[in-house]
Amino acid sequence: MKVLHAFNQPRSGGGSLASTLATIDISRKNGIEVDVFTRDSSDLPSGLRGKVQASISAFYAPGSLKAFARQLDKFKPDIVHANELFPLLSPEIFRLCKKSGIPVVVTCDDYHLTCPVRTHYRQGEICTDCMKKSEFQAVAKNCRGDIPESVINAMYNAWVRKRGYFQECVDQFITCSEFSREWLVEHVGLDRESVTAIPHAIQIPPERADPRKGEYVSFGGRFVPEKGIDVLLAAGERSALPISLSRNEKHFVTIDLPQNANVVVTKGREDLAEFYRGARFLVMPSTWFETYGVVGAESMSHGIPVIASRLGALENLIEDGVDGLLFEPGNVDDLAEKMESLWGDPERLVTMGEAARQKAIDKWSPEVNFRQTLEVYRRLA
Repeated sequence: MKVLHAFNQPRSGGGSLASTLATIDISRKNGIEVDVFTRDSSDLPSGLRGKVQASISAFYAPGSLKAFARQLDKFKPDIVHANELFPLLSPEIFRLCKKSGIPVVVTCDDYHLTCPVRTHYRQGEICTDCMKKSEFQAVAKNCRGDIPESVINAMYNAWVRKRGYFQECVDQFITCSEFSREWLVEHVGLDRESVTAIPHAIQIPPERADPRKGEYVSFGGRFVPEKGIDVLLAAGERSALPISLSRNEKHFVTIDLPQNANVVVTKGREDLAEFYRGARFLVMPSTWFETYGVVGAESMSHGIPVIASRLGALENLIEDGVDGLLFEPGNVDDLAEKMESLWGDPERLVTMGEAARQKAIDKWSPEVNFRQTLEVYRRLA
């Protein structure tokens, strides 16, 4: 079988890109012939020139389309598997696939089909105004914090919807959680059979860590408002427990942190693994609808339990009281109470950590991810 992966690489990396690269890697190891068509946002010039170039490419990029058509002719894939295209790959590539009779699979890691800024989050609150009215609510409320960018994002979503690229040209959608699957069915109107939930592949470390030896409460991920870091820091003050925050060196920081915040900047998987394994447990205090929770799944693969908001796909990730704990989103008291309780219970830390690691092995390993993805490919090819 031959599969062509098409995706745009964001400047800051992230879980979506890591998942795509993991799928490509495991596919090659299992005998799938894989080719890649990609563009990198890091290649865009800075400032206004870069924004103009990105906005043009998002709608129609003749050079990229010609190059993609040539790759289709040369590689002759059985399947085209696309991930995030915005801004340097136009969804017009789906029309090219349809004309060539090549089935298209699209992985939806965020809310790009229902929200111009992809998060359904604005000014500290969950927002679904664009679904109720129109995409141009993102302009009226300046959801990007930059009017030109808000305009481009709104126009792009409206254009994609009216052109029917996804509904008419995509044969199968893949989401990373049941929550996201139901979201597409309910809010985009997709047929349930056309959406498959396949969790991201997580590399399973060879040995389980001992959470009893953990010296801090960890947080990992992007330093952005919707991740709820302020809630965690407030709970840390209330419980008097040590908090350590980690982010990748490529990630942008869009929030203000206290000067005394303990921040670890990681450069790769080894740094991040060491950070996970040094924690007693990890907290995901998100205040938006997470679509999966890669950081939580990775922590669990090491045998480190997770405390997470009872919100979005995090309820799919954690079985409350078994492999972690859930708390009321934004509730500092509830989070602090659960942190104190778990910190001081070594036996429960070990039991939950063992259950968390076993779940990762059973449901999120690269081998499991590949089998589920291959089933989708075979149905279409």
